Amino acid sequence: MSFATRFAPSPTGPLHLGHAFSALLAHDMAGAAGGRFLLRIEDIDHSRARPKWETQIYDDLAWLGLSWPTPVMRQSDRQPAYDAALDELWARGLLFPCTCTRADIAAATAAPQEGAPLLGPDGVIYPGTCRARHTGPRPRDVALRLNMGRAARDGEFAETGAVPGAVRFTASDLIDGVGDVVLARRGMGTSYHLAVVLDDAAQGITHVVRGTDLAEATRIHVLLQQLLGLPTPVYHHHRLIRDDAGRRLAKRDDARALSKYRAEGATPADIRRRVGLDDGLA
Repeated sequence: MSFATRFAPSPTGPLHLGHAFSALLAHDMAGAAGGRFLLRIEDIDHSRARPKWETQIYDDLAWLGLSWPTPVMRQSDRQPAYDAALDELWARGLLFPCTCTRADIAAATAAPQEGAPLLGPDGVIYPGTCRARHTGPRPRDVALRLNMGRAARDGEFAETGAVPGAVRFTASDLIDGVGDVVLARRGMGTSYHLAVVLDDAAQGITHVVRGTDLAEATRIHVLLQQLLGLPTPVYHHHRLIRDDAGRRLAKRDDARALSKYRAEGATPADIRRRVGLDDGLA
């Protein structure tokens, strides 16, 4: 399979310097390897995704000098693929419906004698309140969680990648440190974890370039790839671009939006220097 990277933003706000760094790095890596750089629009959050932000993504990336094949994959067109995977996992007894709210989960994990709730890649690790509920056909428009105890049973897994390095983990690591993650959210029909795994496989992505803030979630993705018979790409988790206080940038931080730099007369070369890519790959 030929070398392929991707940049997969959500159209929920303006791209900032952190997005520019990730997109440029993925584009540069593909170019250096004679491979392909792909763009994907992750618009499963229908309540927040906006056409104007999708248009802005295309404009900002083109201004940076990036190019990609068209048509662009959009997650809002991919629900049949997500449904098929959910149906398979449900039929294997690996999913259960969950009606817990965040407040319910917080209350269930707030027992003083147990100390602070354990945190995983998705926040507070789910306490298992609804875990036994699995009967009949797969329900629609409800939250579905992965029964991690069943999914990871008897397994041993390895994340591939050069940065920060290959990481081995076991079924116990997934059960105790990740828990029953959500694979379909109410109102969305899928979740980030399921969609990203299926989309990377569909696009033939061989090298996933993304920030270290997603490094822990890679355990979930490797597990899903094994459960669904999908290839595991190489994961390159790069450093994060931070503000002067050391906080990673967010879309609400409009002061570092690419559109603002453009309006102030910055050039693509200026952006490369700001994110530390003027001397090559990072």
